[in-house]
Amino acid sequence: MPLSENLTMQTDTTSERIRCYRKEISDRLIERGAAPKYPIAFPSTLRSFSLGEVAEILGVSGSYLRQLSIDGLGPTPETGTAGRRSYTLPQINELRAHLASTRPKEALKFCPRRRDGEKLQIISVAVSSASTTTSFYLAQSLALQGFRVLAIDLDAMGSLSKMFGYLPTGFPVHNASMHAVLRYGDDRVSMDSVILPTNFDGLDFVPGTLELDRFEEESTLRYSSKWGYPDASIRMVDALKEVEDLYDVVVIHCGHLGFLTAGAYEAATGVLMTVRPEWPQISSMTLSLGYFQHFVSLIEQAGRPVAYDFIKFLVTRHNPRDPLQQEAVALLRDSLGNNLLTATVWESGAILQAWTKNRSLYELSAGEVGRSAYEQAMETLNSTNAEIMDLISEVWGRPPMYVSRASRTAGKASS
Repeated sequence: MPLSENLTMQTDTTSERIRCYRKEISDRLIERGAAPKYPIAFPSTLRSFSLGEVAEILGVSGSYLRQLSIDGLGPTPETGTAGRRSYTLPQINELRAHLASTRPKEALKFCPRRRDGEKLQIISVAVSSASTTTSFYLAQSLALQGFRVLAIDLDAMGSLSKMFGYLPTGFPVHNASMHAVLRYGDDRVSMDSVILPTNFDGLDFVPGTLELDRFEEESTLRYSSKWGYPDASIRMVDALKEVEDLYDVVVIHCGHLGFLTAGAYEAATGVLMTVRPEWPQISSMTLSLGYFQHFVSLIEQAGRPVAYDFIKFLVTRHNPRDPLQQEAVALLRDSLGNNLLTATVWESGAILQAWTKNRSLYELSAGEVGRSAYEQAMETLNSTNAEIMDLISEVWGRPPMYVSRASRTAGKASS
């Protein structure tokens, strides 16, 4: 009997029949070894950073770094026209280690990696306006500041993956996403087997692929069958424990899928929700909060208390000159108080230009998008990311250091 007829006889609904077609073809391709093993990668190299940029990143003076180079201390920088020095990100991290060893009282400033007794920080970024961009810039900013970072894309369409240079194939790629680590059965793989490198030293990544849809389907079937409520959340927590010693911060970009999102919320130590300061977008955020509350209530009903280190809200795509947006931000501040981050990410043509190049502003120089727009965008990005890094410092019992540094260096990132 032809496969199509056999499937038609086995299923009652059109949607089930379509699901069976997809699963059957996918399984056959996997058996033949014809399924792609990873998303299509477009690897890129990260530019070098000028001596001035490195000084701002490390919080030291340019003259101090220049003298280190003259004295032959630390890594040897690249030398360009007119003797201009520049450093790669791995060299910046070498500088961190050198400065931490020679200036031990400031070791935390140069090497902020967590120490014994400091727990892994897992920040789940809820699905909302600009959540993909926020996840992307937060992960890269943390890596630039010397943290060991793992970014995870839970979007089956791979929106964050595209920004990291991994193009989804449009096919449920086998063993390439969190599905392979979380799935039901005996063929789960280890967490480290799905982690990929990025062009940022210290930043790794787990892509999102259509394979994630399969986990959602499996969880839904278990939920509606004799198996009862699936243990998707516990699986997510256990998976991250496998690599806990390798990272300081995990940034999870939540997708639109229910059980995966619930897992992200249970694993999280902190949750970040973005909102655009426009009335329809604020209304949409209240719906996202409703889903958030629902997922957390299910976890609590299962007898697992949820206690986050923080739940914060971030205003994105903000035009501070727009009176209606000013009113919207005022309402949010009045409603959320200190739970709304002080800094906002401004609407920026520079961020948009970087997005069209499939890069971030951290990967581009000022001349590629326009110096004035670049500096303004970098100021707002660095300020918001600094607040989040200070939240992490507070959780670890450290004094705040990043907001003050960002305010001192505002507008100077490209010097």
